[in-house]
Amino acid sequence: MAMSYRELATRPVLAWCVVTAAGRLPVAMAPLALVFLVRERPGGYSLGAVLAAAYVIGEIVAAPVLGLRMNAERARPQLVAGLAVGAAGFAGLGLAPDAHPVVLAAFALLAGAGPAAVPGGLRALLTSLVPERAVTQAMSMESVLTFGIWAAAPALATGLALGVDPAVPLLLQAVLMGFSVAGLWLLPAGWSAEPQGEGASVRRALLRAWPVYVLGAGALTLLALAELILPALLEQRGIAIGWAGPLLAGFSIGSAVGAFVYGLRGGRWPGPLPVQSVVLVLAVSAGVALVALLPWTAGIAITLAASGLLMAPAMLTRNLALREILPPSALAAGYSVMYAAVGAGYAASGTLAGGLLKVVAPSTAILCGVGLTVLLTVVGAVGERRSARRAPELQEEAASEVPDASDGSGGAEEVERKVRR
Repeated sequence: MAMSYRELATRPVLAWCVVTAAGRLPVAMAPLALVFLVRERPGGYSLGAVLAAAYVIGEIVAAPVLGLRMNAERARPQLVAGLAVGAAGFAGLGLAPDAHPVVLAAFALLAGAGPAAVPGGLRALLTSLVPERAVTQAMSMESVLTFGIWAAAPALATGLALGVDPAVPLLLQAVLMGFSVAGLWLLPAGWSAEPQGEGASVRRALLRAWPVYVLGAGALTLLALAELILPALLEQRGIAIGWAGPLLAGFSIGSAVGAFVYGLRGGRWPGPLPVQSVVLVLAVSAGVALVALLPWTAGIAITLAASGLLMAPAMLTRNLALREILPPSALAAGYSVMYAAVGAGYAASGTLAGGLLKVVAPSTAILCGVGLTVLLTVVGAVGERRSARRAPELQEEAASEVPDASDGSGGAEEVERKVRR
C-alpha cells in the first residue's frame, strides 16, 4: 500500500528539501546569470553563450566521474566538497566580472563540475530516508520541487541582474551553495549499501543500464526544443514574443502537476516502467510536434501545458527504472550518469536547433528535433527489450557467483537479490 504525501512531512525529508532547494537553485539560475554577467561587453551575448557552454560541459563531464567515486555510506564529505567547489566557482564569477574571458570560463567550468554529482547523491539519500513503499511519492515530490525551482530561477536571475547588478545573481548562487553545505549536517552521512565488490562491477552495472540513459536523453531533447525554439516559432506565427515566458511557465506548472499526480498512486500505473516511459515520451513528442503546427496562442498554451503534464512522469519512470536495475551502492553513480546523459541530450538538441534555424523555419526545426527524440526513444526501447531477453542468462550468472545456501552464509538471499536486479 502506498503512503500519502502527508506522511513524507518528516523532519529529515523537510531538511532534505531545504538543502536540495539551496543547492539546485544556483544550478537553475546559472545559464541566464552567466549571460547577464557579460552581456554589456563587446560581443557579450556570444561570450555569455560560451560561458554557459563551459558550465554545462563541466556538469556533463564531471557528473559520471564524480558519481562513480561516491562512497554510499560516507557520502557527506564528497557532497560537501562538490558544493564548496561550486560555491567557489560562482563566487569567483561574481567577484571578478571584468576578468579575462578565459578566467571566467575556468570559473564557470569549476562551478558546473564541482557539484555535478550532488543531485545524484541527494536523490539516493532521499530514497533512504523513506520506507520502500514511499519511494515513488518521494521521487515525485523531488520532481515537483525541481520544476518549481526551474520555474522561479529565470525570474530571480533576471530581476537581480537588471534591477540590482549583473554580479549579484552569481554571488547569491555562491551563498546558497554555502548554505546547502551547512545543511548537509542535518542529514545522515550517507545511505546503506550492499557490498558491490570491485569498481569494475559497478561500471558493468552502469553500462547495462544504457537504454535508461538513452531514453532520459531523448526526453530532455523535447525540453530543449520547447525552451530554445519557442520564441522563434512565435515570431513565425505572428504572435508577440512576450508570450514565450508565460507559455514556458505553463509547461513547468504542468510538469509539477504531472509529477504530483503520478506519485498519488505510488507508481501503480498500468504496464511496467519501461513501457510507461516509452509511451509517455512518445506522447510528449506528439504534443511538441503539435505545438509546431498550431497557429493559435491558446492552442499552443494548452498543448504545452498538457505536454508538461506528461514530461515529469516520463522522467520519473526513468529514475524509478534505474533504481530497479542498479544496486544501492551504484545508485548515486547511476543518477549522476543519467544527469550527464540528459544534459548531453539537452545540449545536442540545442545545437541541432541552432544549426537548423539558420536554414529552415522554426516549425520545421522543432519537427526535426522531435524526430531525434523518437529515434533515441526507439533505440532505448530496443535496448531495454534486449536486456529483458538476457535476464535468464544474468540470473544464472548471479546464482553462480554467490555461495551455496547450505553453508549458512545467506546464499539463497544473495541469489534472490541478484536475480531481482
